[in-house]
Amino acid sequence: MIQNPLLVDEFKKAQIKASRPDYFRNLRVFEGLYREANALGVFPLKDPLEGIEVDIRLAGVLNVQKAS
Repeated sequence: MIQNPLLVDEFKKAQIKASRPDYFRNLRVFEGLYREANALGVFPLKDPLEGIEVDIRLAGVLNVQKAS
């Protein structure tokens, strides 16, 4: 069990800041995920706008700001 989770979080954040982003590694990950989605039949979308109403409604709910 982790005794000090805040210290671990700070360590993780420091590790992320210290490492430079690797464009080609990220591209390989993206392409792998895209190929997997293709293999599962998710892409290409038959109707790209299917479910857009739900997405718009969800975005409206999530972006509500309280007037104070």
